[in-house]
Amino acid sequence: MKTIKGPAVFLAQFVDNKAPFNSLEGLCEWASGLGYKGIQIPTPETFLIDLEKAGSADETEGQEYCDELKEKVGSYGLEITELSTHLQGQLVAVHPAYDIMFDNFAPDAYKNNPKARTEWAVDQVKKAAAASRRLGLKAHATFSGSLLWHTAHPWPQRPPGLVEMGFEELAKRWKPILDTYDENGVDVCYEIHPGEDLHDGDTFERFLEATGNHKRVNILYDPSHFVLQQLDYITYIDHYHEFIKAFHVKDSEFNPTGKKGTFGGYNDWRDRAGRYRSPGDGQVDFKTIFSKLTRYGCDVWAVMEWECCIKSPEQGAREGAPFIQQHIIEATEKAFDDFAGGDIDKDKLKKILGV
Repeated sequence: MKTIKGPAVFLAQFVDNKAPFNSLEGLCEWASGLGYKGIQIPTPETFLIDLEKAGSADETEGQEYCDELKEKVGSYGLEITELSTHLQGQLVAVHPAYDIMFDNFAPDAYKNNPKARTEWAVDQVKKAAAASRRLGLKAHATFSGSLLWHTAHPWPQRPPGLVEMGFEELAKRWKPILDTYDENGVDVCYEIHPGEDLHDGDTFERFLEATGNHKRVNILYDPSHFVLQQLDYITYIDHYHEFIKAFHVKDSEFNPTGKKGTFGGYNDWRDRAGRYRSPGDGQVDFKTIFSKLTRYGCDVWAVMEWECCIKSPEQGAREGAPFIQQHIIEATEKAFDDFAGGDIDKDKLKKILGV
């Protein structure tokens, strides 16, 4: 067993153009003041991390920059838990139907040019591998992207071989990236998420197989996405605990009505049957989740991700650190009935068994 680290917070949803949320120093002071011990850094925010420097081909330059960054974060009593390339990972694989909307995630120089955008995204995710190693990190958070999501509900019916080809192509795009992470000793943790081709257990297994069971293919576990899919997020841990190398603490709820269910009726988040909530406000059984992850020895940070359609981010952040702290289990190294034990005496054991 292993004690989960935390509490930590994913900074992506808190970035703003107003202080203290517009600088690394401001966010670190804010997070530390709320009781967080770690921060997960979104790499698209260049004022939080300069990925070009952190992932530079110049080893000396890159290491010096990462050492300074790590020292700066550490001066606030914080650790960097993982770097995140969710947005860049998304752009590794984009179906043309989503080109216009996903262009928002790319710099202006790569918009309206899917090929150049993909090349930029791959380079970004690779740079994050070197940056992670230089920062002493063992796991990295990202999205898989999607070529097949538009066929999730198969109408018209999918032609034979489509799914297999889709995962072959996805694996083809990711294998060079995964190899780069392997060279740097860092695991790639795909957030299993609706909208991605990796959105449940079956799709994770399809991708793992398509990559030749690449050892750097792992999971960022976020139970909120499974509630919205009506998937058993507790048993999921039993199936995939060996792959869970990152953990988002985010809540959600699913309240279907006579008018809407899983697909949500194109409504805004607050009017959908499935909604994301602040930790503790939804239906996720975090007590059992923390117990399972601890029991299986999952070496993860508990990272609060705020995405709530009702509660303010300020309140969510204030409540997030104590919520996680209350759920972290200090893994025991002692059995409760050790006092009744003793050294093995085979003769005594035989007498007890009557043999």
